[in-house]
Amino acid sequence: MLTKLSVNLNKIALIRNSREGNTPSPTLFAALALKAGAAGITVHPRPDERHIRADDVPALARLIARWPGREFNIEGNPFMNLMKHAESVHPHQLTFVPDDATQKTSDHGFDLEKSAKDLEPLIRRGHELGARVSIFMDPVPEQMALAKAIGADRVELYTESYAAACGTIDEEETLRRFAAAARAAHEAGLGVNAGHDLSLTNLLALLVACENIAEVSIGHALVAESLQYGMTETIGRYNGLLLEAADRISAKAQH
Repeated sequence: MLTKLSVNLNKIALIRNSREGNTPSPTLFAALALKAGAAGITVHPRPDERHIRADDVPALARLIARWPGREFNIEGNPFMNLMKHAESVHPHQLTFVPDDATQKTSDHGFDLEKSAKDLEPLIRRGHELGARVSIFMDPVPEQMALAKAIGADRVELYTESYAAACGTIDEEETLRRFAAAARAAHEAGLGVNAGHDLSLTNLLALLVACENIAEVSIGHALVAESLQYGMTETIGRYNGLLLEAADRISAKAQH
């Protein structure tokens, strides 16, 4: 399976919002990403409009509609403003994230032992709107079957702890934990996404260890790397890693 790259535009919008006007334009950079080979675009329109603004969402939906086969993923808290955006533009994927107004960025996944009952009707509503629904989750294998039971199509593994462990004595054990979570999700009948602090440096090892990641959403590192290499070159490098990961996973399976 070839993992797909969804480019998260939040940091482009954050730079834009530091000045008046619309430069750099998230829509322009979405077009550049798609032309460079990204499989999709991700945005997280927070209620405070810290980065992606409400008016970015329909503009991006119109852009992606001109790219058959590419996907629009909107992530956010379904108990806040996410579902309003979903009802407006009908994205391909909704990613439910348990952030709140005080967080600089997402820093944990849902605990379904506490949230499952409240999430279930929102998942149904996402399906009614034609979206695939993914739940942002910590790598806890025991919770994956519950995500399937309440109707989720996928989980997105929150990978900050893996990124922090890279290059340390904890890396190998952390990879085993993520691989176990990905395997449990797959066995439960869920697709597996991954995201947060993934980069050109750490992505390959995660993909090979987990084997079945369908999509990665990458923004902060990709934008920083694009300052060094340019966006087209950076996305090309990511797509090269995705191909290399698929080859390595295939080789593992043959042995």
